[in-house]
Amino acid sequence: MIRIKVDERYAGTAKAEVLKAAVEATLKHEKAPADASLTVVVTDDDELRRMNEEYLGHNDVTDVLAFPDGDADPDSGVTYLGDVLIAFPRAAAQAEAAGHPVMEELQLLTVHGTLHLLEHDHYQPGEKTRMWAAQDAILTSLGVKARPAE
Repeated sequence: MIRIKVDERYAGTAKAEVLKAAVEATLKHEKAPADASLTVVVTDDDELRRMNEEYLGHNDVTDVLAFPDGDADPDSGVTYLGDVLIAFPRAAAQAEAAGHPVMEELQLLTVHGTLHLLEHDHYQPGEKTRMWAAQDAILTSLGVKARPAE
């Protein structure tokens, strides 16, 4: 099950069904189990700063955080991949700076975070090229022109 939770302040702009499609495209591209489960949360900068500090020890805002899980639900056996958190204000600022719609930035960040849940890690030597190629293919399949700043 794919859960998309959008803070009510951003619900008019951040379309849950579009983000769900981005997750589905990522899971399909990566050949993830069809019944895999995850949650995407679109929230504010303060929440990402808090989570970034609490779990990663960084006292700053970031655009997206991914918290991989990978455990199977004991009742259903479905694998819970984890959680992706996106800072809407940060995404909106990045979209404006890059000159593309905020929804495209949110799709980019959703794909990026989902790839992290699927064990992609662009901080590892040689992995960035592989992750960026997957991200590019998925975004292209969705018709999204937004790409990460290098």
